[in-house]
Amino acid sequence: MQPNSGSASVLVVDLDALARNYGVLRRAAAPAECGAVVKANAYGLGVAAVARRLFDEGCQSFFIATLEEGVELRGILPKARIFALSGAVESTARALAMAQLIPVLNSLNQVRCWARIGGPAALHVDTGMTRLGLTGAEVDVLAGDPTLLRAIEVEYLLTHLACADDPDHSLNTDQLAAFASIRARLPRTKTSIANSAGTFLSSAHRGDLVRPGIALYGGNPFAARPNPVEAVVALRAPILQLRTLAEPATIGYGATYAAVPPARIAVVGLGYADGYPRSLGNRGVASIGGRRVPIVGRVSMDLLCLDVTALPEKDLAEGTLVDLIGNGITLDEVAASAGTISYEILTRLGVRLRREYRGA
Repeated sequence: MQPNSGSASVLVVDLDALARNYGVLRRAAAPAECGAVVKANAYGLGVAAVARRLFDEGCQSFFIATLEEGVELRGILPKARIFALSGAVESTARALAMAQLIPVLNSLNQVRCWARIGGPAALHVDTGMTRLGLTGAEVDVLAGDPTLLRAIEVEYLLTHLACADDPDHSLNTDQLAAFASIRARLPRTKTSIANSAGTFLSSAHRGDLVRPGIALYGGNPFAARPNPVEAVVALRAPILQLRTLAEPATIGYGATYAAVPPARIAVVGLGYADGYPRSLGNRGVASIGGRRVPIVGRVSMDLLCLDVTALPEKDLAEGTLVDLIGNGITLDEVAASAGTISYEILTRLGVRLRREYRGA
């Protein structure tokens, strides 16, 4: 293994793999348009590089969460359509309009607020998520008073699937039925239904514009099906110190792991301050030269330890990069071991990580 030329941990983002995943999703969505969710700094990967590559691949519609994210993205992609999922309220409406962002209106109050501005918007109706979205009572008001939408150009009627990651879940069918009923009562417009998993279900689950997120970035959109997309990220960190133990010793805070001689321990420069989950202490694995080794002891703020006793000494040196995601360790495996989901793993990867883009 070649030593790393620097000391910083690195998040490698394969933009060519991102582009291929977008192609898979676009083909699955056809004839619907395939947009992209790039909120939370493109799920932690870096919105500038990600959004530019997706735009170059033909993506025209992007979804962000907040006004600040939208303003940043508008500076990156002046010609894209950008939808703001948090909608429009009094404190953000004019700024949304100035940045030419399209709010996704989630309540009757937001509809009234945006009507005072006027312009394009999407309407979000709740069909079973019970989170953001117009309620049944609010839809009744809209249906009974068409003047509320007179100043608004409704581009899409939107809903969000709660259980698309489980294709056999009954709520998938129930939500489509609820959406059809609501759509029949509102002005006719295009629809947007599918998230990543929904894009791979039936055409009824897609609508006219799909909104994939996690699948773009290599995460499996399904709970119990093979991953239809390829890995995009790799997380690598350097060995800072190698220790050969001549006597029994415990490793890290809390003395949760007891090492027995002649154990060899690699101390790696990555911790929970970088977004690597603390819960992976004594549970996670790393890869060195394609061989898996266990994380031992607790993950601390800046460091974690590996038991590398089984590896040849020639494969180890201070500065050697080890893989925490990639090289046989999938994003979803890391998430499962940490007791969470791939979305959280990606979005928590910290600002201290140097981001390296392949295929830029």
